[in-house]
Amino acid sequence: MKSFLLVILCFLGSRVLNAQELETSVTINTEQLQLDQQRGSSQIYTELQRTAQDFLSGRRWSMDNFAPEEKIKLSINLLLTKASAQGDFEANARVQVLRPVYGTSYETVILNMIDKSFNFKFQTGTPITYNDNSFIDNLSSLLAYYAYLSCAYHYDSFGKYGGDFFVQKLNNLTNLAQTSGSGWGVVTDVRSRLSIAENLINQQVQGMREVNYIYHRILLDSFKEKPDDTRKGILDLLNQIRTVNQLRPGAANIRVFFDAKSDEIYSIMDEATVSERQQAFAYLSLLDPIRTEQYRKLIR
Repeated sequence: MKSFLLVILCFLGSRVLNAQELETSVTINTEQLQLDQQRGSSQIYTELQRTAQDFLSGRRWSMDNFAPEEKIKLSINLLLTKASAQGDFEANARVQVLRPVYGTSYETVILNMIDKSFNFKFQTGTPITYNDNSFIDNLSSLLAYYAYLSCAYHYDSFGKYGGDFFVQKLNNLTNLAQTSGSGWGVVTDVRSRLSIAENLINQQVQGMREVNYIYHRILLDSFKEKPDDTRKGILDLLNQIRTVNQLRPGAANIRVFFDAKSDEIYSIMDEATVSERQQAFAYLSLLDPIRTEQYRKLIR
């Protein structure tokens, strides 16, 4: 009995020691910087990369404990386009979040985003400080935004509306940032950070959060055992997205969904029956028209 309790305590202790939610990789690309002196010293870029990564991975974003194998895999690739001696930076950010699929070694992409206005200030020797209740600077709010967004989508993919806590944090953050920072956009811009956060609480597009749950937990997690049922389920889900799209055509979170899932859905439906492929193409070309030519291969 004592040995059993010791094992349990050790297990719980290991989870506390690895409590943080995110396993983060941050990379910095300086190839597009125009001036040699902007690229010349790598010290600030090395420090930026390390500081941002430590901020995301070292901070607790929830009250839950995560074992190492449970952590949410978040990668941020910053392509710097402008830099100044005063520490002003402009960048494009590629943000990707992975989720394991039950019973397999496969990891599915749940977020795959490009942020073209990832602008911030950073000086060597300056820590990144963030507070949920106030806007401090763009860099801390940008990193916190993608931390909370990653958690919201990850939790939603395991439980229906499981990411509510993070959705509220995200909207509080964007409300503070849009009045003080730059590049946060407006709700009517479906690619803006503000619009993506707003969609998560908007009743007209709440259905996309349910889509996230059904797609991952109900369908993808059982694909290995029930591939035919999964394909039929995806068709039903695409019809559900069509209903959301009728209420809010081209909504931000519809775009976010297909930016992450288009290749995967195509791959899954490519092995479906002829009638299922035809139906999938009809839905996909309507809901994600920018990838119509890719989907057209389904009806080859």
